[in-house]
Amino acid sequence: MSTFTRRRFILAMGGAGAAFGLSRPVPAGVKKKARVVVVGGGYGGAIAAKYIRKLDPHIEVTLIEKNRQFVSCPLSNEVLGGERDIASLTFGYEGLKGHGVKVVHDEVVGIDADKHRVRTRGGGTYAYDRLVVSPGIDFRWEAIGGYGPEVAERLPHAWKAGPQTLLLRKQITALRDGDNVLIVAPPNPFRCPPGPYERAAQIAHYLKAHKPRSKVIILDPKDKFSKQGLFTAGWKKFYGDRIQWIGGFAGGKVESVDPKKMTVQAEVETFKGGVINVIPPQKAGPIAHKAGLADESGWCPVDQKTFESLRHADIHVIGDACIAGKMPKSGYAANSQGKVCAVAVVAALNGEPVPEPSYINTCYSLIAPSYGISVAAVYRLQDGRIVPVKGAGGLSPAEAPEHVRRMEAMNARSWFRNITSDMFT
Repeated sequence: MSTFTRRRFILAMGGAGAAFGLSRPVPAGVKKKARVVVVGGGYGGAIAAKYIRKLDPHIEVTLIEKNRQFVSCPLSNEVLGGERDIASLTFGYEGLKGHGVKVVHDEVVGIDADKHRVRTRGGGTYAYDRLVVSPGIDFRWEAIGGYGPEVAERLPHAWKAGPQTLLLRKQITALRDGDNVLIVAPPNPFRCPPGPYERAAQIAHYLKAHKPRSKVIILDPKDKFSKQGLFTAGWKKFYGDRIQWIGGFAGGKVESVDPKKMTVQAEVETFKGGVINVIPPQKAGPIAHKAGLADESGWCPVDQKTFESLRHADIHVIGDACIAGKMPKSGYAANSQGKVCAVAVVAALNGEPVPEPSYINTCYSLIAPSYGISVAAVYRLQDGRIVPVKGAGGLSPAEAPEHVRRMEAMNARSWFRNITSDMFT
């Protein structure tokens, strides 16, 4: 794809986000006021709640989110590199209230699919005609010996932005020059496939300026990773040998960690780090499992046209938790799915046919403050599965000139401003 075509594609998709039929509201024809409950106020849930109201303001929408503020994982790696503060990633829910969404700050602890009710820790019960569940991820704590929720307070994952991000940043700044940062990457599938490799670059950016004798070592069970060629070229350009990637074929799979000795035991070798960032294997968020929405894979099977659960009727699952064909688990994918789901929910409640969907995703990665790369894709439904549209989207050009890389970095930050504005204003 030419640079000009990629730029036009990204700019065209960045505003609307891409569902289907969003320019024409579905007529409101229900006899009683329909009730939709949305669980989770992140990239998927917040946008689904907003767009259901935009498409049909006759529908009563309640968003239940335990946190009073949302902290974005996308761009949180810049906090680790010292280029951004956590406040710039933090948003409140007042804007959604302005669209008529009832926002409840509580934790959902039970879903009764038969009675169409949601129960919260605070004692609330919420009836629904349609339920949208966007629970994000949970970790497979048992997968790495010696690692669990308590150890994560010493060896942070920082894969849920907020206090963990700040803890990891604090540890990096306190690192003794010459000690190494170890990143334990997860197996597929996981939230944000390029994320660990962008993180390595952002940490190396800080180390180059402040701890020049330290390195980043990535221990990875996989034999390859997203945008690998672009990442390795960028790493070499800016950080020389400060980033070392050890893939699964070279013994990169981690078996255990020892927080007291600050060591990581991989298949072939033991590594010692001054900072250890363990990103564990992942699965759908806890409520998805408690409600019986996940299958043996740990993720939630859905009708990929509407995101309605294949396990419980009238419940839709979107975002990282769902099985969405070839779409990655990313913030932009969740946004696209939220809009597709909103159209499907409104159509179902009004007795209208669900139009044919389309979906998009763009993943930006910042290797240096003014050096960005990206992968973009358009998806369609084929035989019930979400698949890429051939010839649409594509990778950043491998031999792009500097001004293109600068533009990609600018586009990354512009994308973030646009998508969060779409979510919260």
